Amino acid sequence: MARWGLLVEQNLGYGRTGRMWSAGVLGHVDGTRDEAFAELRRRAEAFEPAHPANVKRRVLYQQGEGFLLVLDGMWDVFHCRFTVAEQLYDSAAPAPAPAPEPAPEPVPAPEPVPEPEPLPWDAGVPERPGWLGRADLP
Repeated sequence: MARWGLLVEQNLGYGRTGRMWSAGVLGHVDGTRDEAFAELRRRAEAFEPAHPANVKRRVLYQQGEGFLLVLDGMWDVFHCRFTVAEQLYDSAAPAPAPAPEPAPEPVPAPEPVPEPEPLPWDAGVPERPGWLGRADLP
């Protein structure tokens, strides 16, 4: 399954000479290109760019590989470009999760040890002790 990057390019800075382009990644989609394109459109419609601060009008255009958002500000016009691109490589990608270890074989439960026969309540003690009443004992 392909992994798609949702990319945005937008203007940063103010004025004619202070502006510069800045690229960023909005997110990733694992799936088809159409699924990624639909997610990119959803994010482009809701995107809040750095400039302008006060937007008077937003217009979203679809291009071949993405979208173009034109923003009319109080004094100037800004724009953002949204693109979907297939991710081919990532040097900082997390290591793949290790394969789960197989479940250990269940240990059979030991057979229950039968309880011994309960002894009678007197445990073999005579009712009258043999020493009782003997005259030869002190």
